[in-house]
Amino acid sequence: MAITAKNIIQHEIIGLKVQVSKATNNSLEGITGTIIDETQNMLKIQSDNNTKDVLKSQVTLTFKINGDTIEVDGKALVGRPEDRIKK
Repeated sequence: MAITAKNIIQHEIIGLKVQVSKATNNSLEGITGTIIDETQNMLKIQSDNNTKDVLKSQVTLTFKINGDTIEVDGKALVGRPEDRIKK
């Protein structure tokens, strides 16, 4: 099944390119990179030469998939990845 705006929450997001478009912590806004790890409450984003840990509940993420821009509220991603994918 292809990733779309309607079903991105049920997909594995590790390996996807992402940008933090909004964040409660202004220093996180604009971070761009690849998601390399995910826990219940955190995402680890690899950008150029460093990694950033980002709280899911405090950000809005923008994914570019197949030419489409998909914006996801991080609160929708909170939870164990394996449980989210099964929904």
